Amino acid sequence: MLGGSLGGARALEWAVSYPDRVRRCGVFSVGASSTAEQIAFAQAQTLAIRQDPNFNGGDYYGGLQPEAGLALARRIAHITYRSAAELDGRFGREAQHPEAPLEAGSLAGRGRYQVESYLDHQGNKLVRRFDANSYIAITEALMSHDISRGRGALTDALAPATAEFLLAAVDSDRLYFPAQTRALAAALPGEVAVHTIEAPIGHDGFLTEIGQLTNQLRQRFFG
Repeated sequence: MLGGSLGGARALEWAVSYPDRVRRCGVFSVGASSTAEQIAFAQAQTLAIRQDPNFNGGDYYGGLQPEAGLALARRIAHITYRSAAELDGRFGREAQHPEAPLEAGSLAGRGRYQVESYLDHQGNKLVRRFDANSYIAITEALMSHDISRGRGALTDALAPATAEFLLAAVDSDRLYFPAQTRALAAALPGEVAVHTIEAPIGHDGFLTEIGQLTNQLRQRFFG
């Protein structure tokens, strides 16, 4: 089992719940539990969807979809997936050509900064391929992530795991901090190293720079 972010949380849960079935486990860009800050970011996303007038308590099938709420949720999430340095270096304060935010006549009709256009694109792209209720279910599953729940202290909770672990963190991740991965490694049975993925973009580095773990993955999972 291996995965990053929510996938890593699932892999960890399987390794603890079914130690006889998980021989190797890769956990990337996630910790032993979601913190209050991570829950707060997630709550803002689910609330954006639920407050969309078209959400209708989740029973929107066959009618208008809560597209605005889902797109806003994606914008909020995407900010946490990227680093401040990446957004600033890529977009800065530049206006989206030919738009100029400060020259428009009214707030409603103003132009956009490049970073706004980027977030709009990410939101609109998700709306075309994802269901709002599914987004809520997946987000709240990660909000609830806590490997210690009902299992006592963290070291006690992880003690049943017998898998060979591969842990990795992105050095610029501001959603799941590298310190959380290091704390998880320290609590796992035996000596577990944490590999650092060097990526300026933030959390999404576990996807874009997964090649940095090629040798470790081959040795651990395919050796």
